[in-house]
Amino acid sequence: MMLMLDTNICIYILRKKPPSVYKKLARSPMEDICLSSITLAELRYGVAKSGSKTSNRAVLDSFLEHLAVLPWDAKAADYYGEIRAVLEKNGNIIGNMDMLIAAHACSIKATLITNNMNEFSRIPGLRVKNWV
Repeated sequence: MMLMLDTNICIYILRKKPPSVYKKLARSPMEDICLSSITLAELRYGVAKSGSKTSNRAVLDSFLEHLAVLPWDAKAADYYGEIRAVLEKNGNIIGNMDMLIAAHACSIKATLITNNMNEFSRIPGLRVKNWV
């Protein structure tokens, strides 16, 4: 079962807080864990605006050595179009980056690991799990 880590879960892992999230990652087969390139973009943005760019970049780069970062592709774009249309129709729109990440997870049939259940649970067909 492929697990795609959402940005907030990556931040918890990088900070090792709460410890339960880091422990769940450690118990998971690394070949089943991936990141969307959209999540990577959000993490790189966080590093760029941080006060400790050099050390934060090193921590992030070390974390990424062990993970597959999947490119956002045409199949994910197809899912994005459908997801956004459904959410707008139902008046349940969520953040654009979250829709992009959700579409990517749907496109590869991954379970999205997130602490943002409120928004992601609005997306029909998206499998979500909270590690917090």
